[in-house]
Amino acid sequence: MSELPADAAAELQDNGFVVIPGPKAPAHIEELIHAYDAAIAAASAGDVRVGSTSTRVTDFVNRGPVFDDVYVFSPLLDACARVIGRPSKLSSFHARTVRSQSPAQELHVDVQRDSADWPLLGFILMIDAFRPDNGATRFVPGSHCWMRTPADTMADPRTAHDDEVLACGPAGSLLVFHGSTWHGHTANTSSRPRRSLQGAFIPRDGRAAIDWAARMPAETRARLSPLAQHVLAL
Repeated sequence: MSELPADAAAELQDNGFVVIPGPKAPAHIEELIHAYDAAIAAASAGDVRVGSTSTRVTDFVNRGPVFDDVYVFSPLLDACARVIGRPSKLSSFHARTVRSQSPAQELHVDVQRDSADWPLLGFILMIDAFRPDNGATRFVPGSHCWMRTPADTMADPRTAHDDEVLACGPAGSLLVFHGSTWHGHTANTSSRPRRSLQGAFIPRDGRAAIDWAARMPAETRARLSPLAQHVLAL
C-alpha cells in the first residue's frame, strides 16, 4: 500500500490537516467533473439537503464507478490508520457545493475530543480548485489537540480566527483532516459555485452515518473490490 508521504504525515499530526495530490490524474479531472454534475442532476429529492450556504447530495458510493477510487485511495487509508489507530470504516461520502455569494461558515469541529465518536478522519476531494475567493476551507492549526471548541471561546465563530489558514489547492487535490480540528468554509465571493466530495472515516465499531448495505443495489456490490467492501464494512 502506498503510504502518506512522511512530510504530509507530519503536517497532519502537527497541524491537524494536510492537502495532498488526490487519486485522479490531471487527465481524468474533467471526467470526474462531468460525473459529479451528472450525479447531482440525477439525485432524488430525498438525497438532497439545501443548507444556508451549501447544497449536499448524499451517498456517492452508489453513484458510479468513477468515484470508487476516492475512498480506497491508499494515502487516505494510511492517514485513517494514523488518526483512528484501530480498525475503521467509511461513515459518509457525499457531494457538497458551496453556492456563489455565500457567507463564511462558522468554525466548528466534526467531533469533540471527549466524544464517544472520537476519533474521526475527514477528507475533501476538490472538484474545483479551492481558492481564497471561492470558499476554500479554513483551519486553525493545532486545534485538534484542544478540548475546547470555537463555540466555547469565540463570540462569533463566523469571524476570522487570528491563527486560521486556508487549505487551497488545484482541482483533484485531497484535503485530509482530524475531525476535531477547527474548520469551516470561507465566503464564496466568486461568481461560480465551489464543488467538492466529502467524507469521513470512523472506528469500525461506531455507527456510520450511512447504512451502505441497505442502500446498495446489486450492480454496485458486483463492481466493488474486496478492499472497497472491507472499507464499507459490508
